[in-house]
Amino acid sequence: EALRKQVLEVEKTYGLPLDPDRHVYTLSVGERQRIEIVRCLLQNPKLLILDEPTSVLTPQEVEKLFETLRRLADEGCAILYISHKLHEVKALCQKATVLRGGKVVAGCDPREETAKSMAEMMIGQKLTAPDRGEARTFGDVRLAVTDLSLASDEQFGTDLKGINLEVRGGEIMGVAGVAGNGQNELFRALAGETEQEAAPDSIKIDGTSVAHFGPRRRRRLGATFVPEERNGHGAVPDMSLSENGFLTAFRRMALAAKGLIREVPTKSFADNIIKTFDVRTTGSGAEAGSLSGGNLQKFIVGREILQDPGVLVISQPTWGVDAGAASAIHQALLDLAAKGTAVLVISQDLDEIFAICDSVVVMAEGKMSKPRPMADVSIEEIGLLMGGLHDLEGNATPANDTQVEGGRVGQA
Repeated sequence: EALRKQVLEVEKTYGLPLDPDRHVYTLSVGERQRIEIVRCLLQNPKLLILDEPTSVLTPQEVEKLFETLRRLADEGCAILYISHKLHEVKALCQKATVLRGGKVVAGCDPREETAKSMAEMMIGQKLTAPDRGEARTFGDVRLAVTDLSLASDEQFGTDLKGINLEVRGGEIMGVAGVAGNGQNELFRALAGETEQEAAPDSIKIDGTSVAHFGPRRRRRLGATFVPEERNGHGAVPDMSLSENGFLTAFRRMALAAKGLIREVPTKSFADNIIKTFDVRTTGSGAEAGSLSGGNLQKFIVGREILQDPGVLVISQPTWGVDAGAASAIHQALLDLAAKGTAVLVISQDLDEIFAICDSVVVMAEGKMSKPRPMADVSIEEIGLLMGGLHDLEGNATPANDTQVEGGRVGQA
């Protein structure tokens, strides 16, 4: 009971919401990361090593965490901060060491560098920003969700409550939110992975009602999906890359005939993914589990994009990949949208959403805000919406009974 009280106190102090009674296996990847941070802070550390700690926080909570880290440093704590978010390195750190291929390749004072210059040190070449091309004209609605309400199939999951969204052909819509606010439940509902009691017309792909279709029938209609969890959900670790390519693409890429796998086209498809997305591996026969997280992510994203889908739902597209790989994935998504695909990007990385999305919705506590064009919204507004204390109608101004204090919205 004493430990539980300590955990709740740390969560309150550092803005890291977590239910101490939940089982870890029911948590999203982002929520599990909060456990790591809280566990460290409970120990009053003299040396604190943080690996990508802000991917589960709102912008306001990030600033609160940074205030805490600066206070710890002033009190004599040494902090090693590992991150690919270079603007955070600039804001927080006095020294930076750059690693590439397991070797130290550079060192710098990040306060004297730009995020772009540090990214180029990381990848060893010039970094080009994603090319959005000419302004896209959006087509008809290709993915429509209408008043979708579903109970989570996890004991401590988040129920979906009246979700509405429309993604048009050629449009990239971002779904922002702190981990654990219904994003996983939304992905599984759109992919057809959960048994649904929703109304038949609550989900439509190109005008066809699919609420009671499983993943295979939705893929037949031209939809593809990239889940958050790479190993075990996006890929089978003990199967080869060729076999993993076959699993979702056998119909659209004609990789099977008369119930048999067509070995040559299957290998060619995997080889094409490896080449197009620069997947670092020994070849298409390598087991998926032998790849680094970033390279497996590139393979899974490439597998779905190269099927030329009409609708793509992708969760955390650049989680754990380096700046060069992230730029390549972003460009691939932009190119796909330019062909008329409707792309829904579920991401906790607001930089990513601002870089590639045309519009954004925010999920909080299983509810979804109205869509906003990216040109009409700021990071601060999205952060307030992510905090959950808003009217969910696109108005990010706190209500009269709330206040903003220390960068975090709280009850007055």
